[in-house]
Amino acid sequence: MAYTKAGSKAVDKYVKENYDRFQLKMKKGIKETAKAHAESKGMSLNAYINDLIEKDMKEKK
Repeated sequence: MAYTKAGSKAVDKYVKENYDRFQLKMKKGIKETAKAHAESKGMSLNAYINDLIEKDMKEKK
């Protein structure tokens, strides 16, 4: 599928309407280690962080 400005704009609009975003800061080197760990589990770093947050919140209930 070819990249188009219209397609990019549509994706940006969808993300803005359906997701919250926040910036996460880590000490140097942790990001790559965490990314490799997430990939070893078959997950993206984003999915891995979301999974950890969801699990932790369920444990608190």
